[in-house]
Amino acid sequence: MRLAACVMVQGTASGVGKSLLAAALCRIFARAGHRVAPFKSQNMSLNAAVTADGGEIGRAQAVQAAAAGIEPTVDMNPILLKPETDERSQVVVRGRAVGSLDWRGYGRLAPTLWPVIVESLERLRRAHDLVVIEGAGSPAEINLKFDLANMRVAALAGAPVVLVGDIERGGVFAALVGTLALLAPDDRARVAGLVVNRFRGDPSVLGAGLDLLTARTGVPVLGVVPHLGEAPLPEEDSLGLESIPRDVADERLSVAVPRLPRIANFDDLEPLAAEPGVAVRFVAHPEAVDRSDVVVLPGSKTTVADLAWLRERGLDAAIARAAADGRAVIGICGGYQMLGERLDDPEHIESDTGRVAGLGLLPVITTFARDKTTSRVRARVLAGGPFGAAAGAEVAGYEIHCGRTTAHGGAPVFALTERAGAPTETVDGTCAGSVVGTYLHGCLSSGALRRALLTVVAARRGVVPDPRWGAAVLADRYDRLADRVAAALDLEALGRLARRPLGAVAP
Repeated sequence: MRLAACVMVQGTASGVGKSLLAAALCRIFARAGHRVAPFKSQNMSLNAAVTADGGEIGRAQAVQAAAAGIEPTVDMNPILLKPETDERSQVVVRGRAVGSLDWRGYGRLAPTLWPVIVESLERLRRAHDLVVIEGAGSPAEINLKFDLANMRVAALAGAPVVLVGDIERGGVFAALVGTLALLAPDDRARVAGLVVNRFRGDPSVLGAGLDLLTARTGVPVLGVVPHLGEAPLPEEDSLGLESIPRDVADERLSVAVPRLPRIANFDDLEPLAAEPGVAVRFVAHPEAVDRSDVVVLPGSKTTVADLAWLRERGLDAAIARAAADGRAVIGICGGYQMLGERLDDPEHIESDTGRVAGLGLLPVITTFARDKTTSRVRARVLAGGPFGAAAGAEVAGYEIHCGRTTAHGGAPVFALTERAGAPTETVDGTCAGSVVGTYLHGCLSSGALRRALLTVVAARRGVVPDPRWGAAVLADRYDRLADRVAAALDLEALGRLARRPLGAVAP
């Protein structure tokens, strides 16, 4: 069987926009009639997604699959590293956690993972016309002794490489030239095009520099992609949260999200951030919580340690003040666990502490366990709390957590109707007054739920609700992304690199 062609997006550093451009290419080629799949062999991210069979992959690859119009699978991200401390990460292989390792331990494991990468990529190539591969970090990390994500993958796939630099960081010409200079000759020869990303203003001012760049490197510039404003896709790395705009035109309501050191699945906030007049701010000081209308305590990879961080900064008291004021306080996954009365860890899975007091805002107790729940779910909203006006609305989400949380009061938030593709009649979450906790990542994607929440919050503030709240504001984001990126790139050249014509790119 003939294997699909591949094209690879690499970057001069982490966070230069590889994930976004790979998603745009998935959409562009899919709109031209090609069967496209994304692939990232090794990803380091605390933003994760759950596949239909319960596997865990990087959120960016799930988004890229959606841009391509297909279901995500574990083959699209066979290795996922989820940082737990500065020295250790949980290692997820083909969707399942296999252990927690430091860098030396992972260095010993890494050579055994190459066959997993080879097999996953081959399966994707057999089932599709084109695979858009994303690299990790930079291919010029000369301190690393093994490569599972960049030029070795490009060689395996026979993929031409598009190298991306971020002009917003400054020094983009030096970054591109320097990266090429540090590559081995065979790897340098794989780079078939350069892209300047996140440019603001008139790209014609770069003309002389781009000409010199091509003359100096011998590699053509395929385009200058403009800065796209609000992030149309979730950031993989929490460092990307620093660049999220904090000012919102016609701000009506504000949402404060504690910026936990090991914040996870913070793309849960993306639907709220896309609502008109709603400002979502990732904060680290109690004063910012005091000024907010809604507090969302997000997921965490290290719940106990991040709870201690909240207390060290006085954010626990600020969250308690918000609840006492009747402001909406929402905890998702790890945030739900923190809002409870107690967190028990008899097997020392999270920390060396066997028992920790929670924030005491919900009548629940969490007990950590080694088994990890990773499931897609469907549910109905139940009456009560700030979500009450959405009672009966359907919600789709996913669970990624260790342990169980039991309630001895309050009211359940969701009635689960399906888990991992099988019918169920269980409940999730706890509501007490204006405080809500749930394990359902993605629940804020429900337009009815967002509209109910924001309308209640607006009434408390004496603000007139926006009739656009809860609309499908993200429904066409992939086409908007593809349109803007396609207008900035040399599509004919990209089609030649991918051996897939791009004669039709309109939605």
